[in-house]
Amino acid sequence: MAAYSNGVGSPISSVSRRITGKNANRYSVSAMYSMAAEQDTELEDDLARAQKRLRELKSRISAVSKKNFVLERDVRYLDQRISLLIQNKMALEERRDIEGRLDDVEEEDGHYPDERKLALYSNLFFLLQHEPRHIALLCRLISLSQVDALLQTVMFTLYGNQYESREEHLLLTMFQVVLSHQFDTSTDFGNLLRANTPVSRMMTTYTRRGPGQSYLKSVLAERINSLIEHRELNLEINPVKVYEQMVSQFEEENNGDLPDGMAKVVTPEEAAENADVQAIIAPRLTMLMEIANSFLHTIIDSLETVPYGIRWICKQIKSLSKRRFPDASDTAICSLIGGFFFLRFINPAIVTPQSYMLVDATPAKHPRRTLTLIAKMLQNLANKPSYAKEQYMITLNPFVENNKTRINQFLNNLCEVSDFYDTLEMDQYMALSKKDLRINITMNEMYNTHALLGQHLDQMAPSEKAHLRILLEDLGAAPEQVSRKENRTMELPLFSRWEVPIQDLTTAFAGEGNVTHSDILYMEAKSIFVNLIRSIQGANDKLPIDLEGLAERAATTKDAALVRKGIKVKEMLRELVEAHILDPSDGYHLMQEEVAAELVHLGNLRDKVLLETRSLDAVYRNISDHNDYLKSQLEQYKAYLQNVRKSSGNDKSSTGVGVITVGGKEKKPVKATVQGPYRFTHAQLEKEGIIVESNVPEARRPNIYFNITSPSPGAFIIALHYKGREKAILEMDLKIDDLLEKHKDNKHLLDLEYVQLNVPKVLALLNKVFTRRKN
Repeated sequence: MAAYSNGVGSPISSVSRRITGKNANRYSVSAMYSMAAEQDTELEDDLARAQKRLRELKSRISAVSKKNFVLERDVRYLDQRISLLIQNKMALEERRDIEGRLDDVEEEDGHYPDERKLALYSNLFFLLQHEPRHIALLCRLISLSQVDALLQTVMFTLYGNQYESREEHLLLTMFQVVLSHQFDTSTDFGNLLRANTPVSRMMTTYTRRGPGQSYLKSVLAERINSLIEHRELNLEINPVKVYEQMVSQFEEENNGDLPDGMAKVVTPEEAAENADVQAIIAPRLTMLMEIANSFLHTIIDSLETVPYGIRWICKQIKSLSKRRFPDASDTAICSLIGGFFFLRFINPAIVTPQSYMLVDATPAKHPRRTLTLIAKMLQNLANKPSYAKEQYMITLNPFVENNKTRINQFLNNLCEVSDFYDTLEMDQYMALSKKDLRINITMNEMYNTHALLGQHLDQMAPSEKAHLRILLEDLGAAPEQVSRKENRTMELPLFSRWEVPIQDLTTAFAGEGNVTHSDILYMEAKSIFVNLIRSIQGANDKLPIDLEGLAERAATTKDAALVRKGIKVKEMLRELVEAHILDPSDGYHLMQEEVAAELVHLGNLRDKVLLETRSLDAVYRNISDHNDYLKSQLEQYKAYLQNVRKSSGNDKSSTGVGVITVGGKEKKPVKATVQGPYRFTHAQLEKEGIIVESNVPEARRPNIYFNITSPSPGAFIIALHYKGREKAILEMDLKIDDLLEKHKDNKHLLDLEYVQLNVPKVLALLNKVFTRRKN
């Protein structure tokens, strides 16, 4: 909404606070007409043009933010997979799977659901958007591995208009439901919101939306860039590392020799007690605390610019803590708030500023370490400090002690924001009068959400009459996910078979028992006069405004729409005079004053719109630059993978590859064929050390054998057979990347129920059998 900035002090907030219950009174009617006037898309004055540009800008920001979220996820995945691919030649077999992540969507490929299914999806996503409790429940039911795809849909599609109050407030309502359940089911206050759960992942993802990114840029970018300019400034305070650096320097200066009595390696305790190390660390501690204080000062001073949604979540954490754990101290509650605000919002941006568009390139080694130490100091300040793993950090405890009161006051102040429930009620009411509610959604987002809802339907909609169940049963089973090339984005209109759209505000309010016909007539007339003044050039040049003359002027123009409005408002004036609400003898003074006040508000609104547009222009430039950076990362991966293809195709003995330039035309990859099965006896695998442990009785082992098949590159099936039986005793599906990841994480056992296999040796076997046989 154009008038919405941070959720507080919007034009209708003071009015809406006077609304009680769900009944609209004269104040809410006035607010509704005011909102309608602000959002009138048929006008072409300066305000309307400014609002139109702002709406388009917000839409572009939302679209690019979503693309960045998806690209960041792909880059993280490919970062890991490429490093694994380099480490093991067998991983070359999965290159086409990886390349699938680099394919561009081809709008000509694939197909949309039929008209009936699209209508059902329109109903389903309307229901999910307007009733956040459904998504809140679903987030509790799904696994951690499923949460990222759902969060993409929720944060960047279902509530993708990140600067529109209604969608923002609906999303926050969902958070309230999720957080309430988290607090209600927790028995240990100390562990709340600290584990890596779908809820904590939701909270982190929320901070990555546009308003949060904009705040981080405005508050942290200058300070971080100032720090990283000092590339050689070394503020390491870990005694062991300082000692190692001291040894390296001595060796460099003395041709590899160390002074007498200086050991090359020492324990942490010996390093901490070394006088030279202490002398190096002492001034660094002072400088670190000065830098951390400057960061803290900047953050505390930014209180009023912290996005409303983040402050509102902090408020919910505080409120729920007091209700569910009444004995929790203020310090403990502040620690919980700080865990969200610093651990999940501020500190990730300090530690990896390049990922948040705060710096142009990855900081150099020393500044990068300094930023990490600053983040640790802020976290220890905002949270209960623990020095068990990093004893050396205790030397920075004066920073914590000196600022504890300040930070707790700041965290409490973060929670001082008003609620939005009355505003949301009005926004929802207005939404029903719109006929263009829509979201931009991909095929896979639609199908994945459908599938997750279907999996948990009995828990989410146990009643046969529940709207969610009715829609899902009408839709049937969820379609399979489509390939990346076919994963097109479509504009999905939102509507409901159960909600009746509001045709116009006058009709909507006519049925309200405590709103009189005269009230509605008065507000509608005022709204029309404001509309006429905005539509007719020079209509408000002379004050006070001649309302009768304005109506007559509109009724006699050549514009048919203005003529209709002019005739209508003239009739309205007559009715209001007959009802003794307006007096023509004073020039309809009451109406004149209210119209003039509304015009002043709209003039101020235009200034706010222009100011917000300038601010969001900068946001759009930043996220567009980040989008370009992420796309360039993917282009590098394309270059690397193309080089892998060429290297493995032209030099089959080669094990190492270097990146070359992408260019020229490329043959289409040959369709993957099933390789295998290749048979191995229990005795063979045991002899080669592949079977580490076996639960198969000794007498039966000669009758046991394993068939290994590769149905597609990078995918394998290991089947355990018993001689004479046609069907396998068990089968296990394996992905090469999962095996490589286990190997990388030093998890060397693969459990097949009857036997346990050695992961590195399984990799060696697969590499030996499938790569060589293929070649």
